[in-house]
Amino acid sequence: MKQADDDVLEFLSEYPDAIADVARRLREVVQGAVPGAQEELDRTGRVIGYGFGPGYSGLLCTIIPSKKGVKLGIVHGARLPDPHGLLEGPGKLHRYVAFAKPADLEKSGLKDLLRSAVTAWKERSKRKV
Repeated sequence: MKQADDDVLEFLSEYPDAIADVARRLREVVQGAVPGAQEELDRTGRVIGYGFGPGYSGLLCTIIPSKKGVKLGIVHGARLPDPHGLLEGPGKLHRYVAFAKPADLEKSGLKDLLRSAVTAWKERSKRKV
C-alpha cells in the first residue's frame, strides 16, 4: 500500500504545485467519503481511479489532473441526482466536477454526490449478479 501511495504522490508531483495540491486534497475527500474504495493509478491514462473491484465495472470515480485544474469524473454521473448543480460535461453517461483551487473542494453537496455514486454502483452491481 505504501508503494501505491508513493506512486500516486509522485504522479501528482508532475503537475504544477497548485494543481497537485488540489488533487491531493481531492484524493483525501474521496478516500474519506468512499471508505473501502481501492485506489489505482493509471499512468498511461493520467488518472487515479477509485472503485470496488477490478476493471471498469468496479470503477466509481476518477481524479483527472491537468495543467489547468482537476476534475473528479463520476461514472454514470449523468444518472445521479445533482441538487447542487456540481456535475458538468456533455456526456450521456459520465459527468465531472471541476476544481481550480483548494476552496473549490468546499463545494456544497460534494460528499453527498460521492455517496450517491456509491449507492448507484451498488444498485448496478446487484443487477449483474
